[in-house]
Formats: sequence, structure tokens, C-alpha cells
Amino acid sequence: MSKTDWRIGIAGLGTVGAGLLNFLSDRPGFSPTGGQTVVTGVSARSRARTRPFDISNMPWFDDPVELARSPGNDIFVELIGGAEGPAKAAVEAALNAGKPVVTANKALLAVHGAELARLAESKGVPLLFEAAVMGGVPAVKIMREAMVGDDILSVAGILNGTCNYILTEMEATGRAFADVLADAQRLGYAEADPTTDVGGFDAAHKITLLAALAFGCAPNFAAAEIEGIDQIDLLDIRLAKDLGYRVKLVASAEKSDAGILVRVHPSLAPIAHPLAQAGGALNALFIEGQRIGRIYVQGPGAGAGATAAAVAADIADVMTRAVRPVFQKPASDLKPFTPIDPSKSMGRAYLRFMVKDEPGVIAAVSETLAEAGVSIESFLQKPIENTHGVPIVLTTHAVAESVLMAAIERIANLSSVLARPRLLRVARI
Repeated sequence: MSKTDWRIGIAGLGTVGAGLLNFLSDRPGFSPTGGQTVVTGVSARSRARTRPFDISNMPWFDDPVELARSPGNDIFVELIGGAEGPAKAAVEAALNAGKPVVTANKALLAVHGAELARLAESKGVPLLFEAAVMGGVPAVKIMREAMVGDDILSVAGILNGTCNYILTEMEATGRAFADVLADAQRLGYAEADPTTDVGGFDAAHKITLLAALAFGCAPNFAAAEIEGIDQIDLLDIRLAKDLGYRVKLVASAEKSDAGILVRVHPSLAPIAHPLAQAGGALNALFIEGQRIGRIYVQGPGAGAGATAAAVAADIADVMTRAVRPVFQKPASDLKPFTPIDPSKSMGRAYLRFMVKDEPGVIAAVSETLAEAGVSIESFLQKPIENTHGVPIVLTTHAVAESVLMAAIERIANLSSVLARPRLLRVARI
């Protein structure tokens, strides 16, 4: 093989791995450097599994760690997934062997990113992860390369296509969460165990990585505040729409003098806002810089073709022999950020109370909020058929979460309130 040829070892032959094999088969000379790529080893959990591509002529490795160390490949591509186990062991083995690593594994980097960055940089090899965030949308390259001339203040967006699909379908069809989730699983949008997606953890892994790139800090998944969409009620989707909002799972990271706040929450976005308009399985992201202002990107956050294209872009970067830190700073300079106490953060909120249909209820709720220091922005009382009680819905002006939570506890104890009040944040976008 000539020195311009690159031998690729691929661990993980699921949706993205299949897309990458098809891409490299169709376009082995895709890189702008002019070099050729050839797959010289593959690994997956089962060799016998039926696949939509032929691997009979590719060297097979039962152990991905063995593939990672193999002298027969120049670049190791990890598409196994998971923060621990074979994925972590294989990436560490490849880096220790001095091999460039390309991965789509957001969980691995969100949890172990700092230590893996130190290992990669100590060996003088790239560790690239464009496909780990937003699939085919080049969010990582924008943050790591295009924005280095600016100071990023915040990033916020829709980072999980499964949740976005479910929320979009709930609004469009009027069906409950469980019904739409079952459809998403049949269509392949959601896994058999959907907890990572609908619980908000996948989006939290991704915003953790974006925060590290944005603010030059070590990834700190443990500091993220996470709430998924599994408790979203169709009633809240309808009432939020009546108030001019759409419910989205929004992941955000904001920097202030007090520290950094990383969170994932179901949030209300104004219907005319670009995030609210991103439907189905789309991903979308706002990046706010001190000099550039606001940038918005949107596109497919998953899928074989889109994500494989992102992996291929990283392979092309390795082939150029470009060297840059894994995150925004050299790994030796990466420090854990100071998390902001969420209870001290300021924001607007949507509150829904299910109350008895009796005189004085609205006054009692309003007075309790006022006494607690919560100011009402908008108010809606709309009887709904087939509900137990009458929903009272309101949005607040910006208020500290600690104040808001105290007010909710007081209202929950009112004799006229039939169920635990429902809180959704209004997205700060």
C-alpha cells in the first residue's frame, strides 16, 4: 500500500457502521488529500447476524480491543457505544498503540473525555467525535474550529431526534406518550429500551460535550441537570399551544460569572421560534458568541447516511494529519467547571394546576404565588373534557427556581388543588 492509503478498522456494525461501510465502499477516495481508504478489519457482537452488506472478505475480530491494537489498521473507528466496557477498552487500546481514533460515542466522551483527551494528546494522535453530536450536522467542527475566534456565551437546542419525533407526533395526532413511543420503536426511531433517549440522558451526553468545546473545560456529565419527556402529558402539549408555545426537549449550556449551568428539560418554545419549527427527528442548535452573535444550525441528528458522513469527515481530517486539541484547550489545561446551583438560576415557567371547580380557587392560587414572590405573565383557565378537575395554566415572569419551587409546594397543599402542580420551563432561546 502506498503512504497515501489508509487502513480502517471498524468496531460496531449497527446502523452507523453499516452506513460507513457502504460509504467507504462507494467512495474509497473521498478525502480531499487524494488518499485511498480500505477497511482492513471489523468487529461486532455477532459475526453470524444477517447484515445488508458483505463482510466475508473483511478480516473479522471477535474482540474489538484486538482490532484496536492490530498493526493491520492505521485508524480505529469505534461505533460500539456505551461509556464503559468494550468501547472504552478498545479506544484506550488504540490510543495506547498510537492510533488515531474516530468515534460516535457521546456517552464515553461525556464521562471519560478528559482522561481520553490526555491519553490521545500524550501519544500525539487525534481523537475525533463529530458524529457524537447531532449526527450529520457539523456542530462539533463549528464549536472546535469555526468559533475559536469568539467567546461562546451559550449553546441551546434540540439534540435528540427520538424525543423530538415523539413530541411532534403527540401534538400532531393527539395521542399519548406511550402510544407514540410504541410507534417510534416499531419505526426504529427508539430502542427497545428507550430510557437513554426519553430520559434525557442522550441529550445530556451531547450538551456535556458541547459545553466542554464551548467553554474550554473538561466534560462533566455528572454536573448536568437532567429531566426527560417520559412524564409529558398530552394535556400540557395542548394547553401550551393555546398559550402560543410548543413543547420541546431543550438541552442548554450557559456561562456566567458564577459558573456554568448545563441542563436538559422539556421546555416551551414560542411556536414561531426556529426551535419550535424543527419537527420530526430533526436536531437544531443555537450558538451565541460574544462577537459573532447568534448562529443557528439544523439538520438530521441520526440515520445511517448522515452520521456515517460525519464519521467520514473525521477520517478525512485524520488523513490530512492535522493536529489540534481534542477539546478547546490542551488536555493538560482542562479543568472541571464550576456548576451553578440550579435553584439560583432565573427563568420563566409554565405551571399547570388541576383544581376543584369552585369559587375562590383562582384567587387562592394567585395570592399564594404573589406572597411567594412569583409574578404572573399570562393566564389561562380552560375546562377540558374527560379530566378530573379544571386545569389552571399560567406562565410566570423570570423568577429564581428556589422561589418557584417554594411557591409550588405551598400551592400543592391547598385544599382546592387535586394533583401535584406541573412545571415546565420556558426556554431561554
